[in-house]
Amino acid sequence: MESEELIRHVMAEVMAKLGNDQVAPGSTPTAPAGAAAAGHMDASNYPLGEKVPDQIRSASGKKLSEFSLDKVRAGELTAADFRIAPETLRMQAEVAESVDRDSLGRNMRRAAELIKVPDDELLDVYNALRPYRSTKAELYAIADKLEKDYGCQVNAKFIREAADVYEKRGRLKSE
Repeated sequence: MESEELIRHVMAEVMAKLGNDQVAPGSTPTAPAGAAAAGHMDASNYPLGEKVPDQIRSASGKKLSEFSLDKVRAGELTAADFRIAPETLRMQAEVAESVDRDSLGRNMRRAAELIKVPDDELLDVYNALRPYRSTKAELYAIADKLEKDYGCQVNAKFIREAADVYEKRGRLKSE
């Protein structure tokens, strides 16, 4: 079984278990009329790249249909073109939430918020969140910076909560 066919088969089984048995291996069903057009995504729109490809854009604004190996070889696409757009992550969050995967939906929304943060800063945040790497004040300062500089309100709240939990559990760096 080829990789693409195997993926379709697995997704058909998953969708059937989610109560959407309209998906059959090898098929590419369409979303119900108006579901994607209304701006709300649900399980019927999954996978987004097949069901609503016209709504998928990269962070650089390129349409999904503009991606091809030939364009990569010709140098028409750069690594920056392959970054996911926050809107796509929010659509994925809606799909997850529509099948009661709220935790996954929240993770997608946090990720969407972090798209604006440069990679090196994001790596610094990740390292700072590891136990015993930061003081409570340092974590709060990181949260303030994310909120002020990038509008990452959800992630800032998350980091403050982590700082408070680390404090209760004795996981902060000694000052």
